[in-house]
Amino acid sequence: MFLNCSTIDDVLEAIKAKNVQMIDLRFTDLPGTWQHFSVPPSAVDADAMSEGIGFDGSSIRGFQEIQESDMLVVPDPSTAFLDPFTPVPTLVLICNIRDPVTGEPYSRDARYIAQKAEGHLKRIGVADTVYFGPEAEFFVFNGVRYGQGINFSYHEIDSKEGIWDSDKEEAPNLGHKPRQKEGYFPVPPVDSMQDLRTEMVLTMESLGITIEAHHHEVATAGQAEIDMRFAPLTRMADNLMLYKYVVKNTARKHGMTATFMPKPLFEDNASGMHVHQSLWKNNANLFHSEKHYANLSDLARYYIGGLLKHAWALCALCAPTTNSYRRLVPGYEAPINLVYSQRNRSACCRIPMYSPNPRAKRVEFRTPDPSCNGYLAFAAMLMAGLDGIEKKIDPGKPIDKNLYDLPPAEVKEVKSTPGSLQQALDALEDDHAFLLRGDVFTRDVIETWLSYKRKKELDAIALRPHPYEFHLYFDI
Repeated sequence: MFLNCSTIDDVLEAIKAKNVQMIDLRFTDLPGTWQHFSVPPSAVDADAMSEGIGFDGSSIRGFQEIQESDMLVVPDPSTAFLDPFTPVPTLVLICNIRDPVTGEPYSRDARYIAQKAEGHLKRIGVADTVYFGPEAEFFVFNGVRYGQGINFSYHEIDSKEGIWDSDKEEAPNLGHKPRQKEGYFPVPPVDSMQDLRTEMVLTMESLGITIEAHHHEVATAGQAEIDMRFAPLTRMADNLMLYKYVVKNTARKHGMTATFMPKPLFEDNASGMHVHQSLWKNNANLFHSEKHYANLSDLARYYIGGLLKHAWALCALCAPTTNSYRRLVPGYEAPINLVYSQRNRSACCRIPMYSPNPRAKRVEFRTPDPSCNGYLAFAAMLMAGLDGIEKKIDPGKPIDKNLYDLPPAEVKEVKSTPGSLQQALDALEDDHAFLLRGDVFTRDVIETWLSYKRKKELDAIALRPHPYEFHLYFDI
């Protein structure tokens, strides 16, 4: 249940009114996973809420070293909700991180970076609000096994929907299993996840997330999508964390497991996270104009120009795992082509044409996937778009053809996304000045991100067979 608090006093009153017996304090590590610890209500008063509650930051990925481990979590009262998955009444608060010595916000706190991006947008006066609407796809499986040793290496997925189980004895096997690439929009019983997704949606809405639709996705074996209504940057990043939490725990409640790993299945569609975005000022959508292609304003075209120019660097934050680049390959609707188009899903920037309403005009950046840290990814996309606006970067001509069917001569003119995480990280190292404007990102954050990704994940994967990648990324 979303508690609709706005002040510390509201939270303290809700603790009493809802008979809260535990308070869960959550924050996001640098790679983008929710971390938490819990305290009893007796440990929380107005001073603790405003000054912060201490924790050890040295064991959090991308945070402090052991000699400077003390950190503070500072709860945001507006995020308070009752956890729907705990039997004991538990109030959850999303927190920012603060340095206990300086009292300053922590520069590597991804939520703080998102807040700085919104502040920068307002300071430069281009717009007063940026809206994001991610479409995070995921898989729900019935079983997952993986392991390796000196003499073996494997991973195995099972799903009652999986086409590979069409001949399995299930006492009885009733069929109705979507074939590869044929899972888009079938009704039950082929879509066996309808009731599960509905429960996820109802839970999300009770927690303050507005949902627009849900459906089965293209792949066999329980691929799904639930679409959240757009929201301002930081709020949407909060919603994305809560979305993942609800999806995973609802699946677990029913004896299943959900993953946002981009490409868990070979030779079938992967899970992307197409991100709709638009800039607004004085309640008017700045991306709309009747004069240009797809009813885009010049400002929107320049924003697209920024996304395309910095696409490789953005991939290091928006598609941040080695597994991401098993998705970004030709086919499977993968948006690897660095062009823009109306309606065309093979372009990395698409202009949806569902509605003629000016308020609906937006840009959909299709390269990201749900393994990303939403706070960092959304902030980076905004900063790339603003760089395009500032420099009036021309995105070139739109391409409305199927980009996979272009003749060779035309294909050579179309640039593609990186072929590996290493290429994306190298691009970010060379191209990140646009992220540093307004002190939104810092050099320390960029260097820490590059170091973490290279040393902790890429080096390990280079020494291990494929199942180690599965072990790394399945829990995303």
